[in-house]
Amino acid sequence: MEAVQSGAAPRASASAAEPGQRTPHERLLALGLRPVGRASDFAGEIQALMAKTPLFSGLGIDETRRLGTFMHVYEAAPGTTIINEGEAGDFMMLLMQGMVDVLRRNRYNYPSRIAVAHSGHSLGEMSMFDGEPRFASCVTLENSRIAVLTRDALMLVLEQEPELGNKILLKLVQLLSERLRQTSAKLVSYLEAARDA
Repeated sequence: MEAVQSGAAPRASASAAEPGQRTPHERLLALGLRPVGRASDFAGEIQALMAKTPLFSGLGIDETRRLGTFMHVYEAAPGTTIINEGEAGDFMMLLMQGMVDVLRRNRYNYPSRIAVAHSGHSLGEMSMFDGEPRFASCVTLENSRIAVLTRDALMLVLEQEPELGNKILLKLVQLLSERLRQTSAKLVSYLEAARDA
């Protein structure tokens, strides 16, 4: 990512890099997403999503604007695969508008829906943290707008805005913990149902 002072979207490199070596911005452009500015330009819209967005709950408008200087906003047409299952993950996104199908391949290698994300949902944070391959694919179901936070940008937040960065890290840990609890509860209910059958 470029320095946060620049208002423009990060530049694509002049040389054609290998797919695994391209920046998140270059990969999103290659998928057909259209950059529309910094997330700080959409701070009011993001602030309005707070009630539905655990990741940003508790942040004031000033903190949202400051975080937004580290994030870029993109628009995607329906049917755009924003995240591919199995690829390396170095960014997460906040769905600002639209709907996204979350798909995981089953044992027959057929994509099965595991969720539908709506505005206010965050996606892709697990792989951004642990560097493991993406767990599922995310495909837009309608015109969608997303705010993207890359791993490199999060490191910059921690370096340049440590108090804000620590708040975001704590929110991400809480979000991941909540998802782990939900998954564990489902697993226990499946195991109990199988035992009683």
